Amino acid sequence: MDYKSAGVDIEAGYQSVELLKEHVKGTMRPEVLGGLGGFSGAFCLDKIKEMEHPVLLSGTDGVGTKIKLAFLMDKHDTVGIDCVAMCVNDVACAGGEPLFFLDYIACGKNYPEKIAAIVGGVAEGCRQAGAALVGGETAEHPGLMPEEEYDLAGFAVGVVDQKDLITGEQIGPGDALIGIASSGVHSNGFSLVRKVFEMTKESLDTYYEELGTTLGETLLTPTRIYVKALKAVRDAGVTIKGCSHITGGGFYENIPRMLPAGTMAAVLKDSYPVPPIFRLLQQKGGLEEKMMYNTYNMGLGMVLAVDAADVQQTVNALQTAGEQAYLVGEVMAGSEGVVLQ
Repeated sequence: MDYKSAGVDIEAGYQSVELLKEHVKGTMRPEVLGGLGGFSGAFCLDKIKEMEHPVLLSGTDGVGTKIKLAFLMDKHDTVGIDCVAMCVNDVACAGGEPLFFLDYIACGKNYPEKIAAIVGGVAEGCRQAGAALVGGETAEHPGLMPEEEYDLAGFAVGVVDQKDLITGEQIGPGDALIGIASSGVHSNGFSLVRKVFEMTKESLDTYYEELGTTLGETLLTPTRIYVKALKAVRDAGVTIKGCSHITGGGFYENIPRMLPAGTMAAVLKDSYPVPPIFRLLQQKGGLEEKMMYNTYNMGLGMVLAVDAADVQQTVNALQTAGEQAYLVGEVMAGSEGVVLQ
């Protein structure tokens, strides 16, 4: 009897580490100390000393049941981007710069090439966010999880000078709401997606004219990372008064999170194009409109509140950064949270 016969292959773990080293190297920042393989990740904080009142920000999240689609399609190189995005977008939403990231993979059986593909996606997400991938853990759980399955979660740490924190406290009636386009469904609401569409390889490989690709490719499109986009707005001299990351709970739950008491958001549904996947999902599932806006991002991954005078400057900065941005509504006095018009 040995550990391998019990279901844990230590040699496969070593092979996984070797395969993913090249991915990790591409995420390094000058502040990272030491190499991959230590018991902890070391990150020098000298640059933080330049801030008046540095504040650390953190975010943790996973990919959720979207990961089931990766199993069915045997495509594992994008869910890592989702994992990073869900964490670093929350950090950026508070005005922070993500510094470093750690991932955690729990699997039924360690297949080194599969683990390397997953971590390759994590590394790509870190590159998009400008964060260093300083460590992680792959845990083999034989008997607890099916051999072909895994779960993926992550943790990000960022920093912001206290004076630059985005708190929403200065938002008031008359402020404009700027929406930044999503890349699709992102990483929320997939439990409902999996009820609406048949979850088979054949179904996911079905081409839809309105999508311009297969259903599976559309649904597996990774979550957009907005770190550099928000930095571009700040660098353009615009004060972001509030920022909402549109995740689970859609418009109705997330937009009010940035609003101070006595204010509400009026969003114009026709002010931007809703991606076809949402129309298809609503039609196939017979879903009510309110449920769609209460579950999905409906084409907007971030909503910013800025002074009305800064609308064009904000949109220009976002477009220059490669984003699609729209004036989607305004802040009003009231207590209804969000009103869709």
